Amino acid sequence: MAKNALRNFYSVIPAGGIGSRLWPLSRADAPKFLHDLTGSGSTLLRATWDRLAPLSGADRIMVVTGRAHRAAVEGQLPEITDHNVVLESEPRDSSAAIGLAAAILHQREPDVIMGSFAADHVIGDQRGFRRAVTEAVAAAEAGYIATIGITPTEPAIGFGYIRCDGALDIPGAPNAVLAESFVEKPDLEQARAYLDDGNYLWNAGMFIARASVLLDQLGRSRPELLASITELAEAWDTDRRGAAVDAIWPGLEKIAIDYTVAEPAAAAGRLAVIPGDFDWDDIGDFGAIAKLHSGGRKSDLAILGENARVLADTSSGVVISQTGRLISLIGVTDIVVVDTPDALLVTTSQNAQRVKAVVDALKLSGRTDVL
Repeated sequence: MAKNALRNFYSVIPAGGIGSRLWPLSRADAPKFLHDLTGSGSTLLRATWDRLAPLSGADRIMVVTGRAHRAAVEGQLPEITDHNVVLESEPRDSSAAIGLAAAILHQREPDVIMGSFAADHVIGDQRGFRRAVTEAVAAAEAGYIATIGITPTEPAIGFGYIRCDGALDIPGAPNAVLAESFVEKPDLEQARAYLDDGNYLWNAGMFIARASVLLDQLGRSRPELLASITELAEAWDTDRRGAAVDAIWPGLEKIAIDYTVAEPAAAAGRLAVIPGDFDWDDIGDFGAIAKLHSGGRKSDLAILGENARVLADTSSGVVISQTGRLISLIGVTDIVVVDTPDALLVTTSQNAQRVKAVVDALKLSGRTDVL
């Protein structure tokens, strides 16, 4: 175990999802967690691993990803062992992915505390993150399912929110509060109201709990899903794994863990929230990338891509190039240009959330060759 690692703690990285609002950069064969979107030289997945290794130890990080991404994931994470690679035959959403990880870890180590952290988030304040996870682990030791809610810095409409109500008296978690409810992504007026209220945090989708407690909550809301996941986990470390995955995985209900675990746990008074005051972003669209690189300023143009060739005059926004083609911008503000060998996207930061509609339209038209 790594020096200063948290006791009984195991990190889980669900590395799934295409990131359709980042098309045409993010695609089925190269989802956003495999890209360097920060200009740091590390992909989002690698940065997530490096953030978690001091907390659990590199030998206690499990990655759940699709079969098609195995080679890329192992290439970026050469330290990972086969023991800690869980492959999905097809996407079944986060309840199946995180639930299976919990069930496998519970089979191996019944008292384990697991933390699930998405592969595609950006966090700069490592110390602040560690403080929040340490408190979340203490809450998990006390029997709660814990989540880390991010203190809002603006009335964001791209995130869900958690309404908090009342401090909890948990040893080792002095900042823990009780989650009252989860709310979906709001419109701007509602987001401003949440910010003014002061009792709402951004839902960052980080969940920390004893694997046994998380599975118990899953079973209360989805007993059939839990039964199937348990059957899979029992076969996982045996020669029956392949047959079990082929027989069981395609039939698993496709549903987010927010609906099967987080929301029911909040309603039952079993969900603790640790406020996270560290910087955080899930890079949900190209507007977020532009903002990340400009530091919130309106005058800057972010340019990403090893061979990007850009000439700009009084322009702002973000340009991502994979082609080496010369791109010239004159007098455009908050522009988004994504240039790939077979697809070009031009929009604005304000309309970046609408990119998903393009992906949906391409699916409907059958033009899946560019997805």
